[in-house]
Amino acid sequence: MPKLLRRTTSTRPAARPALGLPKLTKRDKQRQTSRILVKLSGEFLGNPKDKISANNPLNFFISQIKDIKKNTQLEIAVVIGAGNIVRGLNAQKLGLDRYTSDYMGMIGTLINALHLKNILRQNSIKSSIMSALEIKNICPLFYKERALKFLERGDVVILAGGTGNPYFSTDTAAALRAVELNVDILLKATKVDGVYDCDPMINPKAKKFKQLTYQQVLEKNLKVMDLTAISLCKENNIPIIVCDIKNPHSIKKILKGEKVGTLITNSKIKS
Repeated sequence: MPKLLRRTTSTRPAARPALGLPKLTKRDKQRQTSRILVKLSGEFLGNPKDKISANNPLNFFISQIKDIKKNTQLEIAVVIGAGNIVRGLNAQKLGLDRYTSDYMGMIGTLINALHLKNILRQNSIKSSIMSALEIKNICPLFYKERALKFLERGDVVILAGGTGNPYFSTDTAAALRAVELNVDILLKATKVDGVYDCDPMINPKAKKFKQLTYQQVLEKNLKVMDLTAISLCKENNIPIIVCDIKNPHSIKKILKGEKVGTLITNSKIKS
């Protein structure tokens, strides 16, 4: 079974030991389950030119989810982006105002959510879509208690529509849902194996960070997630792990407590 254990709920979360997880309680021992939220960018469902495609990065993710769901009781929520369809900031270059382009992006996440649900179904993985935007014929509106019921019955819960408000990114939506659903870890899936001091795709000498504090991310202006998302995780003590989703068994390794990618928490961890 995974080593992660459910976070305890409190108005002001306590500092986490070791990997950023709470101490074992009697209730945890009885339940033996955990919950994670994965932030999946739209690019994993295809690039801006191809829009939606059956590309390899997404296949790596699906194969990991299928294996985990088959062998563990891990509860998984996914917040999905829409960068493969439309980016709010880029759309402004076409003359669209930010308010309109952000709503276009939110609708794009619903398109990606339907695509992801279809692929999960093809792989015999149960899933449910919930959205911050109400579209009755497609999916129900996000409601915390309903989402928790879906998770507890074993569904992969796909969360679309961002926060439901313009001017907020899907990274912020991921941080918000992570807090609302009381997850153990927010897993930021990327195409590189962690956080670097500069773009490793451009600079082969880029330095990788094994671990960081939220404050270091803010001070170094590292482009991991936006300021609002990092601040939300910092305030609510949600550990973030940034890793390459194409790395086989990366999620399973994280569950076992192995060091994968870059860990971001409220305090430095002794090596």
